[in-house]
Amino acid sequence: MYIAISLLGITGAIAAFILFFLSKKFEVKEDPRMALVLEALPGVNCGGCGYPGCGGFAAACVKAASLEGLACPVGGAEVMKSVATIMGRDAGETIPQVAVVRCNGTCDVRPRTNIYDGAPSCAIASSLYGGDTGCSFGCLGLGDCVDACAFDAIHINLTTGLAEVTEEKCVACKACVKACPKNIIEMRKKGPKSRRIFVSCMNKDKGGAARKACQNACIGCGKCAKECAFEAITITSNLAFIDDTKCRLCRKCAAVCPTGAIHELNFPPRKTAEEKKAAGDIAVTKTTAENPAKNPAENPAENPTENPAENPAENPTENPAKNPAKNPAENPAENPTENPAENPAENPTENPTKNPAENPAKEPVAVKAVIETPITQPAENVPKQKPEAL
Repeated sequence: MYIAISLLGITGAIAAFILFFLSKKFEVKEDPRMALVLEALPGVNCGGCGYPGCGGFAAACVKAASLEGLACPVGGAEVMKSVATIMGRDAGETIPQVAVVRCNGTCDVRPRTNIYDGAPSCAIASSLYGGDTGCSFGCLGLGDCVDACAFDAIHINLTTGLAEVTEEKCVACKACVKACPKNIIEMRKKGPKSRRIFVSCMNKDKGGAARKACQNACIGCGKCAKECAFEAITITSNLAFIDDTKCRLCRKCAAVCPTGAIHELNFPPRKTAEEKKAAGDIAVTKTTAENPAKNPAENPAENPTENPAENPAENPTENPAKNPAKNPAENPAENPTENPAENPAENPTENPTKNPAENPAKEPVAVKAVIETPITQPAENVPKQKPEAL
């Protein structure tokens, strides 16, 4: 008995020694920074980063040469700054995103054609048939996205039958995007002041069929693409798509959409024509009140042309004494035509001997007088001719 116990003890000791030796020999050394990164992460294990849980994301951050392209959607920029500090690298810039549901087919505009009586799962219903409405691209409303969201950021509106995202709770983990079998949920930039524009439709049928299935469907008319000056809208398979990296949020596309398929979120309400006119009149009145100089009728002192009598210095016609150049009577030297006697060179009619032929175009009368002079000479200066003999 003692021998058996001794043999078992010796065998256990030898096995333990061998295991210890092998564990040290083949030990996989872990970067100590991985534990620090894992501690900095929120630990939700949502998979929104594209890795299997926070442990996989921490390992990817430690092994990567740069943090560019790596982002924790739940923790956001603050968590990535902490990870960058641990790793001694620069945190890549991340653009805040939010999930949007691209379906506008409410119960009022998308009538139901049948009743689904089966398992309450979008995945199961989608695998069986197109849905309980005429549109096979729209939201089924059975809540797979709601079950996938760990942050209670999405729910089904019982009135419209559509999934709706609560922006304040959404962390852009993309769990709802992966859970939707119709692919109508996508991630988009939050935009300044949480304003964004997108086409709330995924129907790829032609215009007539799409409009028949849903009154709010995109019919692929292309008006929005023609209106956009930034080339942010493309039409593919009878469906418009707005690129949020090019969109400038001018809202011109939404104004020309004939079906209202383009949604504009968190924008101020558009002004009516009457409101725009009233606002323009108020602005003009306010500008006139603040700038009286712009209204010469109210400030004649600033507009001397309206009241020349009050400023004779600026009106030489009223006070010619101050402007002799404008008063030829007081300055005859500046107006030789008023005093031709003082400038005979400029008046060839008074002094024809000054070579009147030099200015025939200006004084044709003087030229005529010179030409007719030999004819009008006295008779005694004409030589007498002898009479011919008969």
